Amino acid sequence: MTLSPAPVPATGVRRLTATLYGYAFLDDFVPLYPVYALLFAHTGLALWQISSLFALWSITGVLLELPSGVWADAVSRRLLLWLGPSLTAVGFALWVAVPSYGAFALGFVLWGAGGALASGALEALVYDELDRLGAADRYARVMGRSRAARLLATLGSAGLAGPVLAAGGHAAVGAASVAACLLAAATAARFPEHRTRPGAGADGWATTLRTGLAAVRRDRSVRGALLLVPAVAAVWGALDEYTPLLVRDLGVAEATVPHLVLLIWGGVTVASLLTGPAERLGTNGLAALLAGSAVALAAGALAGSPAGIALVGLAFGGFQLAEVLADVRLQHRLDASRRATLTSVAGLGTELVTVATFGAYAVLGARAAHSTVFAVLAVPYLVTALVLRGRR
Repeated sequence: MTLSPAPVPATGVRRLTATLYGYAFLDDFVPLYPVYALLFAHTGLALWQISSLFALWSITGVLLELPSGVWADAVSRRLLLWLGPSLTAVGFALWVAVPSYGAFALGFVLWGAGGALASGALEALVYDELDRLGAADRYARVMGRSRAARLLATLGSAGLAGPVLAAGGHAAVGAASVAACLLAAATAARFPEHRTRPGAGADGWATTLRTGLAAVRRDRSVRGALLLVPAVAAVWGALDEYTPLLVRDLGVAEATVPHLVLLIWGGVTVASLLTGPAERLGTNGLAALLAGSAVALAAGALAGSPAGIALVGLAFGGFQLAEVLADVRLQHRLDASRRATLTSVAGLGTELVTVATFGAYAVLGARAAHSTVFAVLAVPYLVTALVLRGRR
C-alpha cells in the first residue's frame, strides 16, 4: 500500500502569507519617503547636513545588522518585527513634531535600528514557519510576492504624498507615515511563531555568533550561498539611486524622468512575481540569468534612448529575481537555530558592498558619463555568473 504525502495545512500557510504581505506593504507604505528631503530643506538644513543624515542612517544599519540578527535567534522574532516599525514611527513623529537637525538625526537612528531589527528576523521566521507546515518549497514564491507588495506600496505612497502634502503639509504626510508604521507593527503581532526555545538560549549572544560563523567556515555550500547574496544584491541596489540621473542624461524633460523611472520599477515588480517558477532554474540557470541581465544593463545604459531604459528595467528585474533566488539558496542551507544570525551576516555583507559601490560610482562618475558607469558596473555580474558556472 502506498501512502500519499500529508497535505500542507492550507489555513496555516494562508495566515502566514496574508500577514507577511500585509506587513511588507505597510512597512513600505510611507508617504514621507519621497518628500522628507523637502522637509529637511524647508527646515533650513544645508546640503552637508542632509548628507550627514543619510550617512548616519547607513552607519546605524551597518552597526546593528549583525547584533540584531543574533538577537533574533535569541528572542522572539515576532517581537523584533513588531519593535522595528514601532521605532520608525517614533522617529517620523519626531521629524514633524520638532523639526530640527537633532530630531532628524535621532529619527534616522531609530529608522536604521528598526530596519536592522527586521532584517534577518523576517526571513528566518517565514522560512521556519513554512518548514514547520511542510511548505518550505514555497519560500521563493512567497518572498517574491512580499517584495512585489513592498514595491507596490512604494509606488502607492509616492502617488499619495503629493495630494497629502498639498492638503495638510508635512505634518499630514508625517501623520500618515506614523499611522502606516503603527499598522505594520500591529500586523507583525499576528505572525505565527512556534519555536519552542530561543536559538541562543543560555549560551548567550557571543556563542550564537561564534557557532554560526564556525558553520560558515566548515561548510563550503553555506559559505558560497552566503557570499552570493551580496554579490547579487549590492551593485544593482546601489545603481538604483542613480537611475534618475541616467534618465535625465537622455535629454528628456524633468517631468518625464519619474515616468521612465517608474518603467524600470514596473519591470522589477513583475519579476518579483516570477520567483516561484524561477526556482527551477538551478545553478546554470541562475548564472545565465545574471549574465543576461548584465548584458541588458550595459546595452540599455549605453543606448541613450527610452528603449534603453526599458532594457535597464529588464536587467533590474533579472537582478531582483536573482536576489530572491540567492536568499532561497541560503535559507535552504541554514540551521534553524542560527538562521537569523547568518541571514544578517549576508545582509551586513550587502550593506558593505553597497557602500563600496557608492564609492566606485563616485570615482568613475567624476570621469565618465552615467551611462558608462552603469555599463562598467555590469561587469561584476558577469564575473559572478562565471564563478557560479565554474562551481557547478
